[in-house]
Parts: sequence; structure tokens; C-alpha cells
Amino acid sequence: MLGFLVRLLPFWIREPLIILVGAVFGVRILFMALVDGEGWVPAVIGAVFLLGAALRVRVVVHALRARHRRAPATEAELEPVTPVPVTPVPVTPAPVTPAVRRPVEKKPNAFAQASFAIGLFAVIGGALWIEGKLPEDGTAATGASRPAACRLDEDEELPSAYRSTPGAVTGADLCRALNRTELPELLGTPAERSVYASGTDNTAPLTDRKVAQPEARVEFETYTVELSATYNKLTVAQYAKLTTYGDGRDARKLTVLGRPALLTSDHMMKIQFDLGSGEGASGPVEQGPLARTLTVAFDGKDRGGSYDLTVWSESGLLPDDSALVDIAEAVLPRITRGARGQD
Repeated sequence: MLGFLVRLLPFWIREPLIILVGAVFGVRILFMALVDGEGWVPAVIGAVFLLGAALRVRVVVHALRARHRRAPATEAELEPVTPVPVTPVPVTPAPVTPAVRRPVEKKPNAFAQASFAIGLFAVIGGALWIEGKLPEDGTAATGASRPAACRLDEDEELPSAYRSTPGAVTGADLCRALNRTELPELLGTPAERSVYASGTDNTAPLTDRKVAQPEARVEFETYTVELSATYNKLTVAQYAKLTTYGDGRDARKLTVLGRPALLTSDHMMKIQFDLGSGEGASGPVEQGPLARTLTVAFDGKDRGGSYDLTVWSESGLLPDDSALVDIAEAVLPRITRGARGQD
């Protein structure tokens, strides 16, 4: 199909395009073969491209020489006619129609067509190069780190718990609020950028899908940050009392944004899957790295429901508690309901 479209182009556009494409691809493939050590097969392919471009150059040169040898026709030469004497006859002379000189038809300029074709190809190539330098959101690339785009499950139907909960946000809302460019600096790793970000519209476990619990996750090379919202009746004060029955040595009460808050520590769960057996078997659940969680009430009166901000690292390294507080103060005021949350 592409070859058919190329053959429809005029000669002085088609041939320069083929020459330019063949030369660019040939040089690029030869560079990969000779410099990057890709092997002899790319070298042969690059040589074929360059040979085809050279043959096309020869065809264009012959066409230009033939064009220059042809003298352009200007106007018809009129041969002199010798008058023949005749006997005058009294007749009425017929009206003589003056000869109309036709304008000389201009032939297309080969150089102009070739220049236009090369310029058009250069513009297309430049646009593709600039597009490759732009980030996903279409803005100009800068030296500053940019967050990864949020992966959302927008094609899935929103659980009924979200529609029956006034003011409930979605995983997309949490991901947009959490996945900020200043998040690495708040974590103490300003040189990093997020490598993964997602938002999911989950429901709280053991609630028969009746309690909305959206979650968002942003991963860095050093830390992983999760933000969730639980729309239940449990207050932060009640949750603080529950921690006294367990290992609450690292629990600490505080106030964030004028709301009751609680800092707790717990280990993540680690599950290993054995994919080599072909059965997808999983090993026993093990204790994962230690995580630090900041739980903040939805409002200052602590009437139920909370945000949970959790940070952990595979290496076991954790940021200071002040970093979690700074993240909460920067992120929580930015949580707004999106289009899906308003259905």
C-alpha cells in the first residue's frame, strides 16, 4: 500500500524522497552495525539501502541532463509565402481573423520540486524528533524530575459503595493528589522520580463491599508511598485505643491540619510466587519490611473515617516522622473529587 502511494507522487518529489530515506536509513543501520557491534547482517542491510539511494541519484542525474538537452519551444516560426499574381475579381473580401498567440506552457521546475520534497521530509522528521523529547503530558521537557503518569482502572465499574457514600473520592483523585513533583523532596530523596503510580477503587475487607476504600500508590527507587481513604465509622481515637492492645511501642498521637492523627508502625506481608513450576504456586507468607503509617481523621471533630499515609522501603529504611507529616500537610488539602466521584 505504501509503495502504491509513493508511485502516485510526481517524479521530482518521489525520487528525492526515496534518496533521502534510503540515505538516512542506510547510514543509521551501518552506524549500528559498525559502532554498536550489531553484526554483519545490519551492515548488509545498510549497504543495500545506500546502494538503492545511489541508483536513484543516478536516475535523477540522467533525467536532469536529458531535460537540459531539450530546447524549450517558444513560438511557431512563420515561413514567408511568395505572393501569386491573380486577376482582380470584384468580390467582397472575407473578414480576416487575427492569429491568436498561445502562451508558452511552463514546465514544472525540477529543482523547486526536489527542494520542496526534502524540506517536507525534514519538517516531518523534526516533528517526530521533538515529539520524542516531550513528556507524556505534552509539555516541554525540562531537567526537573517529572512524576510517572497515574495508571487507573477507569474501564471498571465503580463499586456501589462509592455511589452510596456522599463525598467519597476515588483512587484517581488520591493518585492525582499524591503523585506530585515535590514528593521526592518531601521524602528526602530530591534526585529521584516516581517510576510507577496507580489508583484503584477498592472496598474495605470484611465489609461485603459496602465500605469504600480507594487507594493510590507511588513508587520510587528508595521508597514506596501509599495513600488510602476509609469511609467507615471508626474514629482515630478508637483506633488509638486498639493499638494499646497490640504492640503499640511506636504509636504516637499528634495533630495534623487541626485533625487528630496517629503514627504507627507495622510490617508489610511478603508473598513469593513460584512461576517456574508452571502452576503459579505460592510460598508461605513472610514478614516484609517495616512500614510507617500516619492516620489522619477526615475532620477536626473525628466523626469517623480517616486517611492512611504509609511509607516503606525494601531495604527497611524509613524517613523521619516529620516527613510523613509534611507529606500529609501538602497532599491532603489537594484531594478533590473527580468526575467519577460525582456520579
